[in-house]
Amino acid sequence: MPKGIWVLGFGSLLMDTSSELVHSLLPIFMATVLGASMATIGVIEGVAEATASITRVFSGGLSDYLRKRKPLVVLGYGLSAVTKLVFPLASTLWWVFSARFVDRVGKGIRGAPRDALIADIVQPAQRGKAYGLRQALDSIGALLGPLLAVACMAWLANNIRAVLWVAAVPGFLAVLLLLVAVREPETPGRPVDTPRRVVLAALRQLHVRYWYVVALGAIFTLARFSEAFLILRGRDVGMGLGSTPLIMVAMNVVYAALAYPAGVAADRLSARTLLILGLVVLLIADIVLALADSPPLALGGAVLWGAHMALTQGLLSKLVADTAPGPLRGTAFGIFNLVSGVSLLLASVVAGALWEKFGAPATFVAGAAFAALAALGLLFYRPKTFPPPS
Repeated sequence: MPKGIWVLGFGSLLMDTSSELVHSLLPIFMATVLGASMATIGVIEGVAEATASITRVFSGGLSDYLRKRKPLVVLGYGLSAVTKLVFPLASTLWWVFSARFVDRVGKGIRGAPRDALIADIVQPAQRGKAYGLRQALDSIGALLGPLLAVACMAWLANNIRAVLWVAAVPGFLAVLLLLVAVREPETPGRPVDTPRRVVLAALRQLHVRYWYVVALGAIFTLARFSEAFLILRGRDVGMGLGSTPLIMVAMNVVYAALAYPAGVAADRLSARTLLILGLVVLLIADIVLALADSPPLALGGAVLWGAHMALTQGLLSKLVADTAPGPLRGTAFGIFNLVSGVSLLLASVVAGALWEKFGAPATFVAGAAFAALAALGLLFYRPKTFPPPS
């Protein structure tokens, strides 16, 4: 792998260490310290993730227009790092909502340009490996964050506010690393079109195979909601305040371990087969979480959730890169993430409402039902437009 892929991967590792430390405690912080309902948490999480996805459309198009990806990547990481100073100061849900909003704006700004930059750096035959490697390093950070949260909660006597301050350190280290070490390849000069025209051009020029991948991303996202509900499920079945981040640890151990092998497989095997396998794993995870009545079962569901993420997330990124022309790749990733983000908003709001009205099992039963429908659709529907393996 080129050096740039490793640098982007370790930048993701550091920022995810910071973000997942916060996210592994934030749902409990909102529910126990700030008194938020499950429906409110669902709305906050859904809006936050949708914000990231909407922002990616503009940042992706802007990176295509400027022919420069790195400045937007660094800006996005910088915004997310700054918000880590706000969470421990939050006294109301509006503070949390505002910080999550800006944090996700930062994620949105960096996401599409970073994914497009990866495709710019590597050869097409290596894209599955490259996205798998970055995802694996990202997942290691997502594993370290909750582990750090557990350790700090024990060290600081379950003082959530004090632990949240720790998240700022790896966040700012990520920004410094990217500023110093990322080098992007030379690209042709800026086109005469405006960013808006770049996006409009993309809408006209992107092939039907790309739009099929966008539809797949939306369906997959509807079948899984915010991971905040995994943490809340752990708390619901009896995990202690200081140990609930272990849910994210369990999920990300598997995610980190399988992301790179899944990326290698994506370069060699049928995308359709891997996507069906991912949906089956998600269905089983939802069933386990719906039936969970003890911490070990909740942890088992989280493990399966991580396997699903490893099998599908890097593969979907590869499919976007494979079906989008190079000059419009940033815009293509932006549109893909916009549609997926709207789906995540809908899924999270519905998940919170179901939990509030019918209890936790109903949330995961609904997720299992949607995953089953999506898997059946892929199993029996074989479109000619499905992107072939690279």
